Amino acid sequence: MHRVVALVRPVQSTFELGCGAEVFGTPRDGVPQYYEFEVCTENPGPVPTSAGYAMHVSIGLSKLATADTVLIPGWLPVETPLSPKVRRALLNAHERGARLVTICSGVFALAQTGLLDGRTATTHWARAEQLRRDFPAVQVEPDVLYVDHGDVATSAGAGAGIDLCLHLVRQDHGAAHAALVSRHMVMPTHREGGQVQYAPPQASANTLDGLLDWAGERLGTPLSVEDLAARLRISPRTLARRFADQLGTSPGAWLLSRRVAEARRLLEETDLPVDAIAVRVGLASAVNLRRRFRAQVGTTPGAYRRAFRIG
Repeated sequence: MHRVVALVRPVQSTFELGCGAEVFGTPRDGVPQYYEFEVCTENPGPVPTSAGYAMHVSIGLSKLATADTVLIPGWLPVETPLSPKVRRALLNAHERGARLVTICSGVFALAQTGLLDGRTATTHWARAEQLRRDFPAVQVEPDVLYVDHGDVATSAGAGAGIDLCLHLVRQDHGAAHAALVSRHMVMPTHREGGQVQYAPPQASANTLDGLLDWAGERLGTPLSVEDLAARLRISPRTLARRFADQLGTSPGAWLLSRRVAEARRLLEETDLPVDAIAVRVGLASAVNLRRRFRAQVGTTPGAYRRAFRIG
């Protein structure tokens, strides 16, 4: 039996913990049970949860010494420092070969150990920039559902914890067993795309003397960087410098991201066919929209519409 031990702390998110418990710790008729699932905490006793109740955890950090997988199901507030005992327990577990896995904000705890330095990791899209800022040695991948290095693995937002746990089952016991578990959970074994499709399109500030609003109202026209520069009566080179200074991107990249953001809105709110949306946002054809959409959102327009269509 593979021993999975979740390290919890006050205030513990019940959903993130539930992701691990459902995949690794729930017996199911007709499904071989390959995992033991237990919960430990630094100070055994009542542990408050985000759901408003306390759960009693009787096992301390010593349990991590026998774990094959250590799960950190969230870590809030993310600025909370690791105690010397917790840090030592995690490093000792990793040194003897245990796999360290985080869900959502749990990556902030793992990053404090130094085990993610020089490696890729992910977290919820809303906290990706903070992770990058607080731990510059970590290569943050904000668009993926999970990152698995074998000895350490991190997931994106809470729901992506299920994706990561099912992935680990697939790694441990094969695709057929992972599919069996996911069917009992009424979950897809693998979700297409990354978490960028769940993040709201980023609104740009109304800078550059109203140029962004002007361009946003004309996405269906063949706008070029030269057109944008002409609107402000400046050279394309000057425009590029102002975009870099104020928005941290280039005019062309901004225009493309704005077209894709509008396509997302139309896919969510209308029944327009993909080729009509492509024309309306200035991408000319369904083929071009699909290519640009997959590059920026990580999935196809059709799959995005099925997931996010309103009404």
